[in-house]
Amino acid sequence: MSVRQIAERRTCWVCYGTDEDIVLKWLRPCMCRGSAKYVHVKCLQRWIDEKHRQNPTLQVHCPQCNYAYHINYPQMGFGVKSLDILEKYIHKVCPYVAASALMGSIYWTSVTYGAVTVMQILGHKEGLSVMEKADPIFLFLGLPAIPLGLIIAKLLRWEEALLKLWRRISTKLPFFGTTEASSGWITSREMIEDRLPVSYTRVLVGALVFPSISTFVGKLLFRSIKSNFQRSLLGGTTYFLSKGFLKMYYLEMSYRRRSQREIVPYDGDGDSDELEEASP
Repeated sequence: MSVRQIAERRTCWVCYGTDEDIVLKWLRPCMCRGSAKYVHVKCLQRWIDEKHRQNPTLQVHCPQCNYAYHINYPQMGFGVKSLDILEKYIHKVCPYVAASALMGSIYWTSVTYGAVTVMQILGHKEGLSVMEKADPIFLFLGLPAIPLGLIIAKLLRWEEALLKLWRRISTKLPFFGTTEASSGWITSREMIEDRLPVSYTRVLVGALVFPSISTFVGKLLFRSIKSNFQRSLLGGTTYFLSKGFLKMYYLEMSYRRRSQREIVPYDGDGDSDELEEASP
């Protein structure tokens, strides 16, 4: 077999060009055999540039045989090498700096929210006086814990747990009766019992506005109480329990509605004629 015949078999796996299409320099960079072992140098360089677009230090492999290409670069001078090391160092450090800045922003936002909440619950002057007399370490740890505690408390779904307890107790009391469906299809409460989906944005907003709602309800219902703290505490407790029992009532009524559903039997009117016409 002549050299010309071997050359005619070369096919670039990047552009699928042959010796007959264009005249370019050929290269065998990997362990592939047959027509796929050759590739145009220019095509391979362009393909490597695409792989290095996001990460210039990425090790490039042959897509067929998975061979790691050996790539040699010219020697860099001291200045260029120093800049290259600095660039790589900055690239590695930036995510940690960004994460630290984000955590710091969240922390100081939590501190500010905690301070505003204290002044809102205790009153502006009394709240400032309490924070001025408090230990700085206590403030740096206690103030950001306020929004965190509110969010955790919001995630505790005590209404559903109390409702389940009430359902277990009420079934044993003769004067409460039962809510099971008369058809007998539903055999247990768990078959239709579901929980309201958790919306994390709603949890966050509900937790953060709770102090404001507590203050508002306290001023609205307990005007005779002079202490801002006691008034806000009573307002928050009233709102918390009222909202919880309303949620329990909604869940129970939804449960009873589902447990007493009935499937309407098919009467055969109208559709039977259509079925007869459709039959051969």
